[in-house]
Amino acid sequence: MSSPAERYAAARRRAAQTAQFPALDEFALDLGFDLDDFQREACQSLERGSGVLVCAPTGAGKTVVGEFAVHLALRGRPDDPAAADDAATPPIRRKCFYTTPIKALSNQKYHDLVARYGAEQVGLLTGDNAINGDAPVIVMTTEVLRNMLYAGSSTLQGLAYVVMDEVHYLADRFRGGVWEEVIIHLPASVTLVSLSATVSNAEEFADWLVTVRGETAVVVSEHRPVPLWQHMLVGKRMFDLFHDADAARKHDVHPELLRYTRDQMRRLELGEGRSAGPGSGRRGPRWRGPMRPDIVDRLDREGLLPAILFIFSRAGCAAAVQQCLAAGLRLTSPEERAEIRRVVESRVTAIPGEDLTVLGYWEWLDGLERGLAAHHAGMLPVFKEIVEELFVRGLVKAVFATETLALGINMPARCVVLERLVKYNGEAHVDLTPGEYTQLTGRAGRRGIDVEGHAVVVWSPETDPRHVAGLASTRTYPLRSSFRPSYNMAVNLVGTVGAEPARALLESSFAQFQADRSVVGLARQVQRNTETIEAYGAEAACHHGDFDGYFALRVAIADREKAIARQGQTQRKAAAVASLERLRVGDVIRVPSGRRAGLAVVLDPATGGFGEPRPLVLTQDRWAGRVSPGDFTTPAEVLARIRVPKHFNHRSPGARRDLAAEVSGTGLDRHGGRRGGRSRQTPGEDHQLTQLRTELRNHPCHACPEREEHARWAERRRRLERDTEELRERVSGRTGSLARTFDRIVALLTDRGYLARDGAVTDAGRMLGRIWTEADLLVAECLRRRVWDGLSPAELAAAVSVVVFEARRDVDERASLPRGPVADAVDETLKLWGEIEADEAARGLSATREPDLGFAWPVYRWARGEALAKVLGSGHEIDGEMPAGDFVRWARQVVDLLGQLADSGGASPELRSTARQAIAAINRGVLAYHTSA
Repeated sequence: MSSPAERYAAARRRAAQTAQFPALDEFALDLGFDLDDFQREACQSLERGSGVLVCAPTGAGKTVVGEFAVHLALRGRPDDPAAADDAATPPIRRKCFYTTPIKALSNQKYHDLVARYGAEQVGLLTGDNAINGDAPVIVMTTEVLRNMLYAGSSTLQGLAYVVMDEVHYLADRFRGGVWEEVIIHLPASVTLVSLSATVSNAEEFADWLVTVRGETAVVVSEHRPVPLWQHMLVGKRMFDLFHDADAARKHDVHPELLRYTRDQMRRLELGEGRSAGPGSGRRGPRWRGPMRPDIVDRLDREGLLPAILFIFSRAGCAAAVQQCLAAGLRLTSPEERAEIRRVVESRVTAIPGEDLTVLGYWEWLDGLERGLAAHHAGMLPVFKEIVEELFVRGLVKAVFATETLALGINMPARCVVLERLVKYNGEAHVDLTPGEYTQLTGRAGRRGIDVEGHAVVVWSPETDPRHVAGLASTRTYPLRSSFRPSYNMAVNLVGTVGAEPARALLESSFAQFQADRSVVGLARQVQRNTETIEAYGAEAACHHGDFDGYFALRVAIADREKAIARQGQTQRKAAAVASLERLRVGDVIRVPSGRRAGLAVVLDPATGGFGEPRPLVLTQDRWAGRVSPGDFTTPAEVLARIRVPKHFNHRSPGARRDLAAEVSGTGLDRHGGRRGGRSRQTPGEDHQLTQLRTELRNHPCHACPEREEHARWAERRRRLERDTEELRERVSGRTGSLARTFDRIVALLTDRGYLARDGAVTDAGRMLGRIWTEADLLVAECLRRRVWDGLSPAELAAAVSVVVFEARRDVDERASLPRGPVADAVDETLKLWGEIEADEAARGLSATREPDLGFAWPVYRWARGEALAKVLGSGHEIDGEMPAGDFVRWARQVVDLLGQLADSGGASPELRSTARQAIAAINRGVLAYHTSA
């Protein structure tokens, strides 16, 4: 216990601190908890008038610093510092903008601030919502603030503080550049509060902030308020990843875990060497990891619920819930089930009953009532919000989620489970980075509720515990700029400050700051990588022989298989197109794959809107619809011919039945052969591939019992060698790279008439400056060439959808269009895109993304008033079913672009009117609910 003298001294210190930081003292009184040291330090810097960068782990309480900025703005200040003690001087009200990277976070923060300060003090501005836009505190997405800065909005008057929550999002390769635009363009009078996850180059980021924003204090905390324990689940056994904190610091994996996983690997490798029977070609025992219901049940028994189980696949999340339901898992009490139903029913009253059925509402509710749910971007937004609310309230106990949940949304758990350490990044399957691992597992441990959090990685033969230890022990990751000049940015910068100052502004970006500094850093990284490559090589060495040669054979086999697959796909597509173009009415063909596989007769050989053949066929199962080259893995071969009545009506069930019977009467089986005949032979094996496989089997290292362990190290070395070569190339063209890109963009815009030769912005340029979309130049060209004039509201929605929609994977070859004006407009759009792409290629600029037709049919049907069930996938023109969440998200993006057209000075009065009608047509049903929610 402290002495009276010590207690007196502490009281004096507190009194002095209160006198120095009166606003912080006021703020802290209302919090209901004591501030941590890093929170207090950051808030004190703010009250002193300094900008601040706060880097702390997920759940550490960074947002308290942002809320203090709100408090400072609302507290006001006397106009004249000399009159600070004059009670008669009214304080001047200042503004605070609180920005977040995504709408869900903005909505959540808005509700938090309304609860604290009242609805009249707080506003919300996102692409979907505009509430109380004149309030002194406005929560908004970062894009909204960027647009305000370029437009010189009057809302910026009186702005004193900007909070940039999740500022590490500026590393996002799609939208990260917006953060830098805002930081560079904010008036000097604005104090910036940057809140970031823990990053390893906080000082570098802060140095840049100082150069563009002035004084900036850096406050870094690596302390987690709730300790996190790391585990691995191997089959049915749970192991600690580290023996103690000291082992965690040294990345030393628990010896018992290493022994057990090595034993498992030896058994599997011995098993793989045995065939299951003479000549069977089947392998021995394969690893089967724990089932998802068993994992949840195990967590429940060990008191580790609520839990988030990250599965990097939407389908995997939905399947996990179904597996748990099928296993009879029930995690809730009768009272909890009644409360869950009450919450859900109160939130979905505005959605029509028939739409709820289409959305799988009853199965979803069954899962919720048992305490189980999925959470991913394919879900209807209101369904996701309900899952979040029920999870935070402890009513839903296990959520299977994709990584989108890791970004900011306040949804902590007692335990986080990672099923795999590989995710699809939109282009390829890649390993999780230490930063992503930290972000995901950071959800574990609820402040004020749990004494500790738990992270569990499910082991599989591909998961090395030492790799997991590296991810878990690397607390930080570097923040890398993704900033690149765009067409919209170029005309706005030139219009605001002029061409030369614009160039200088770009040179002041964090991207250029890092580029100039990074040459030395990159060279050091190359050296470190070279040392690591040697260490990996030692791990891959094999006493049976030259493992480098053996691994080179494996790589050559994989490359050859990919080349054959690519070549085969291209040839198959060309052959399928040619074969469909030759078809005539009455030809009987076989559809080889998909839901419509089997025999079919051609009713109409017409082609689609872009010349790609899409014949109308009737299958022997009586389905009538159009097929496309994507349905054919082999060319369509005419197997027989039958007579089709001249005015055959494929919508008549009776006519379909009679003709389908004729198809079945041709004597052919469903595979196109004569019934009872022999099946066709598959093409022969590729000679080069056969040779490589023979060499692989004959190589001495093939018999090594630790072959797969060596191969894993060799693969890591190969990846690192590839990365190192890229680093060497990047060292060369760094300095001045952004300015060079900007010059090329300015030259292209000048040639196309958006900038005059003297550098002035033309009328077309001013129009481009008000278009906020990734394909900004393409949209501007479509407006100038009147591509979208004369369309109906539904046709306009379909036509503009192709410049905003982007399929999740590059497989949507079969997307089709409504015929007539829409197809013509999209034809013109594609021609314009081709011209722009050629210009970009000639100047060495990144290409504008190709228009994607995949959303045209759904939004066209929806804007015409068709039912949600048909729109989401019952019609044959839509290939596969579109998840409701994707439909809502893309429809909102179409509405956003239509809104820009409606307000555009470059659009004709008729087009502006049609755009407004299209917005009204889209904003109904689930879209109307989403808009108002």
